[in-house]
Amino acid sequence: MKGASSIPAVAIIPSPLFLWRFKVILFLLWGLCCCKIGWDSVMRMSADLRDLFLYEAFLYYNPLLLVALMIWLWGVNLWVFAQSSVNYARVFDLSQTHLSYREIWRCATWLTLIVPTSMTAYLYLYSHGEVSLAASQPVLLYAILLMILLSPFDMFYLSSRFFFLRTTWRIILPLQAITFPDFFMADIFTSMSKVFSDLERSGCRMVHRQVATIAWFEADSICGSHSVAIPLVLVLPYLCRFFQCLRQYKDTKEKTCLLNALKYSTAVPVIFLSALKYHVFPDAWTSFYRPLWLISSVVNSLYSFYWDINRDWDLSILTRIFMFKNPSVLTNLLYGRSWVYYWVLGSNLVLRCTWTYKLSAHLRHNYLTVFAITALEMVRRFQWVFFRVENEWNKMTAKQNFEMSSDMLPSEGDRLLDSNSHKV
Repeated sequence: MKGASSIPAVAIIPSPLFLWRFKVILFLLWGLCCCKIGWDSVMRMSADLRDLFLYEAFLYYNPLLLVALMIWLWGVNLWVFAQSSVNYARVFDLSQTHLSYREIWRCATWLTLIVPTSMTAYLYLYSHGEVSLAASQPVLLYAILLMILLSPFDMFYLSSRFFFLRTTWRIILPLQAITFPDFFMADIFTSMSKVFSDLERSGCRMVHRQVATIAWFEADSICGSHSVAIPLVLVLPYLCRFFQCLRQYKDTKEKTCLLNALKYSTAVPVIFLSALKYHVFPDAWTSFYRPLWLISSVVNSLYSFYWDINRDWDLSILTRIFMFKNPSVLTNLLYGRSWVYYWVLGSNLVLRCTWTYKLSAHLRHNYLTVFAITALEMVRRFQWVFFRVENEWNKMTAKQNFEMSSDMLPSEGDRLLDSNSHKV
């Protein structure tokens, strides 16, 4: 109204803490809805088909859930590095536009939301008789994720996706000098070999149109659990790492590269001897192949454990962990504590031994147990990352300090001139 005193509008901006709590509440509500709809859908199925299609749904979606877990853990790694004195950007030779831990967590959040939603839709549609629509859910999900990963457009962190794809290509074809990001990511891929195997089986079913059918359940089918492609995909990350070590030996002539290559080669008999159970007579497996498998498993586990603590980590850093820029309660709990030393050694040894379970085809009967062990392997790799990156950072700083001290020393000519200026 004219003549009325105007009152300035005050913008009410919610606090970041309120927004964070609101997002958490929405996330929990979404999780409860997915669980309720999924459970009701499973209960609608007949008892003879219930376990079968739960296993199939789990096969399509569990590798993506494990990928999301790995991304979450990598974000935690970067957050800890950002709080400490370790300059991970220099270690990995990253550009200024590299993803921060907040952006990594944002990607993990979206993946964590999308995958269970698609799985819930799959179960709901199949239980209500919409088989064709149910079969399209995992296919659509994988297609969208693949298009985002390979998209050439400047969206969805193009530079980071290009860095990831380029490094992956360098891992598959190690025809050039091996850099730290190359073998670091290849080591992470070895922990995700079971994920790659399940992705191959899921892709095989989609290509052969076996989604939401029972044709794939036959173990000896082209996409069955006895397929020859399973051990081939399982062993691929270890072969890539093996050839990387050979390439490093060619460039540096260091014998430790050959010893490291030997470590990765010990994974090959574990995988293929296990797969032989489905292709040999039971008596031959029990009397000959199973003892060989056990011996190769022990050798690989102990060799890998020794290499972790003695080569990748450097034992001298285990009782130190990180010195944070801003000391906190977490720093006081970890820094200089001997229990951290024993925890790291003990957990790494145990999880190195359980590696055999998740990669051995004849032991993979309970898919929930295999999922849990694979997730624990990723936790072991998450723990490994801290010590491996800090060890590399310590080497870089030691080398830089040595070069600086060498530059500060007087040259031989300066010393001669200085000696001539003295009077005898």
